[in-house]
Amino acid sequence: MATRLLVTSAGTGPSNNLIRSLRAGEPALTILGGHDDPFVLQGSAADRRYLLPSASTPAGWARALARIASREAVDLVIPVTDADTAALSRHRTRFGRRLFLPRATLVDLCTDKDRFAARLTALGLPVPATARVRALREIDALFRRLAGPEGGPLWCRVRRGAGSLGATQVATAAQARRWIGYWRDVRGVPVDAFTLSEYLPGRDLGCQSVWRDGRQLLTKTYERLSYLASGTQASPLSSVPALTKTVRAPEIAALCARVIRALDPRASGVFGVDLREDRHGVARVTEINAGRFSSTTNLLDLTGKHNMTAVYLRAARGERVELDDEYDVAEYHYLLRDIDAPPRIVREEEFFDGVTDAREPTSTGRGPTC
Repeated sequence: MATRLLVTSAGTGPSNNLIRSLRAGEPALTILGGHDDPFVLQGSAADRRYLLPSASTPAGWARALARIASREAVDLVIPVTDADTAALSRHRTRFGRRLFLPRATLVDLCTDKDRFAARLTALGLPVPATARVRALREIDALFRRLAGPEGGPLWCRVRRGAGSLGATQVATAAQARRWIGYWRDVRGVPVDAFTLSEYLPGRDLGCQSVWRDGRQLLTKTYERLSYLASGTQASPLSSVPALTKTVRAPEIAALCARVIRALDPRASGVFGVDLREDRHGVARVTEINAGRFSSTTNLLDLTGKHNMTAVYLRAARGERVELDDEYDVAEYHYLLRDIDAPPRIVREEEFFDGVTDAREPTSTGRGPTC
């Protein structure tokens, strides 16, 4: 009998991308989707769609999902966002074996960027120096401590939430006060919801991996190159990439495995680790999305030898998973994303297929090259 799945946040881009990956790995799946917005739900690629109670009341939202899962004989419920993951984790007893998530304490830790940074610092693992802002009057002292004698910018963001909520680069303490004050006054975000941290100017890297009972089954690495809507945001950086490429970075894969094992020697589920390089090229872990797939998971599922979502399903069902190489990277593949356009995967050598170069010749008299 085909596996039956229930996917949250149905109709959103990340949910449809996940469904695309799942069906590529196992075409016979039956996939149900749920969302609390009927208009968003209309865009879902799921076989059946369910309108849920408001996600602002997680208990009622989780009860509805549990009823659907029982009535429809769902084998596995898969969260798509951090908020979905946290709600399912808190109410996991309703779902029994229908969830394949990390431990509840680990999910909770990873949703708080301040606590997460403190834990990794205590474990001696590389993270950006980070401090929670408790009052605007503290910012001058925090800026001096975090920026150090070299000075320079800091990174300011809300410590909970996704999509780089309230995040921007700040060059001075005064800028940080104005930015946080704006979010307090206009968006109602309290001052103590923010953190300041060391600004990392290097490569923006990611590592996604699947684990079961402390054993890493599969891992892949990638780099974010540009970001959606970067021209309309205060910062050109974001956690929502427009262009991403696969990269072979075994040292990054090894670091991420070390971090996950340090946090939970019996780790299970999917983990997405975000990293940035500092000014010396040293990669530091900025956050972990514990229990849900990256919004760019297609790049990792539809390239290489192994579909990561298919491996995840096998692990969740308790099947034997023995891969030739747990680190699987098909280099020189790019994922292109834009609003109102399906994501596309392009090999490096395909970028200029069908493209005529109409740019002006260079001053040397030679035409530009692609």
